[in-house]
Amino acid sequence: MSAKIPVKNIDPSSKNDAEVTTYDLYASREKIYVKAVTGVFQRIRTGSLWLLMGMYFVFCWVSINGEQLIYFDIPGRKFHLFGATFWPQDFVLLSWLLIICAFGLFFITSLFGRVWCGYTCPQTVWTFIFMWVEEKVEGSRNKRMKLDKAPNDASKTFKKVLKHSIWLLIAFATGLTFVGYFYPIRELIVDFFSFNFIGGWAYFWILFFTAATYANAGWLREQVCLYMCPYARFQSVMFDKDTMVVSYDPNRGEPRGSRKKSVDPKQTGLGDCVDCGLCVQVCPTGIDIRDGLQYECIGCALCIDACDQVMEKMNYPKGLIRYDNENTLEGKESHMVRPKSVGYGLVLLFMISSVIYAVYSRVPVALDVIKDRGALYQLTGMGLVENSYTLKVINMANTEREFEVRVSGIEGIKITTTTRFTANSGEVHSLPTSIEIDPANMTETKHDIEFEVIAVDDPTVKATSDSRFLAPLNY
Repeated sequence: MSAKIPVKNIDPSSKNDAEVTTYDLYASREKIYVKAVTGVFQRIRTGSLWLLMGMYFVFCWVSINGEQLIYFDIPGRKFHLFGATFWPQDFVLLSWLLIICAFGLFFITSLFGRVWCGYTCPQTVWTFIFMWVEEKVEGSRNKRMKLDKAPNDASKTFKKVLKHSIWLLIAFATGLTFVGYFYPIRELIVDFFSFNFIGGWAYFWILFFTAATYANAGWLREQVCLYMCPYARFQSVMFDKDTMVVSYDPNRGEPRGSRKKSVDPKQTGLGDCVDCGLCVQVCPTGIDIRDGLQYECIGCALCIDACDQVMEKMNYPKGLIRYDNENTLEGKESHMVRPKSVGYGLVLLFMISSVIYAVYSRVPVALDVIKDRGALYQLTGMGLVENSYTLKVINMANTEREFEVRVSGIEGIKITTTTRFTANSGEVHSLPTSIEIDPANMTETKHDIEFEVIAVDDPTVKATSDSRFLAPLNY
């Protein structure tokens, strides 16, 4: 046996196709014509679609105590969420909310697969709206295919222009509403349509989200799910053989084949699948669910509705395509409750409880004490020891408030400067403060003390901060 690897010299300039074969690794997108279908899961998606769209377009118009229900005031460095105001100091709560969303997605995915993608993902919601507009303007799936192949004429041009005009109108409303969560929506509408200057960034983001919505929902569609969305790439690691996903039952459906309604499939040796292809025609990502679980599947269940309609017409039991797990399809025992899902659930419950407690116990005032580093201490003419501090008090309430400062930790300690002040909403008030102590009350050169700031109108609104009081060594 020769130890040499056989080598064949190939001349790239050779024109002999038998010797040199080239392959194009880029495949251009083939347009997917989605067939409309009705059914249980389509009705569920329609309900979730209207709910989510209603929340998105209505929440910015709802006001509580003169503030938008949801308003991110970037210049004012505060967020208004459902009547509560959050400041940069509350950023940790935002971090926790994002973690909760992530674990919530993991928990749902481990149980039911990509139901987020199929029913609540913004890309899915807006894509289905654009597909609905396309069907109303251009007609059914077959009509749209014929229209695209037909030569350009007045009718085709009118339908195309009308469709894209409606798409752009929806995209513009989406972009304008999105900016309305960062710019008061009532002022934004008036300023925009009266051509008042609302700032270059506001115009930029309106145009950006208009273009992004139009491109993603109108043109890219499944390309966003297949190539741009990271969730499609890592969601499989949360799957196991007990995860409920859209599944085709090959034991019941194979071998597939067409037949008349009056023919008994058992006599012909066929399964229940009539190979009609409707499950492929209704799929928004263009896959064949009969080929097994694929990462392109977004769990929308349109193929289930389409297949159930065919089964009903053929007088076969429904559920040839259904939500099921791999263990059940293989005839094995399945478990909805399992260690991974329980772990996700417990962590999610703990984090939600922690955030609720943090928000409920949150006090709209914060205090930070800065010790004067220029002079550690001073001796007054009365023989007392004096320390100086700067108090930073943040009023996180929506209204102006009067506060009082107190100090404790050493017997006889007292504040010799102003103890009452007023802070505007969102203001970081700096208060120079001096403290005196009789040396007779000090047993060490340094003592721990505590500052406390209290709202005059509501004593329950208070914040504390620790510091130190320093004295000469001979004390």
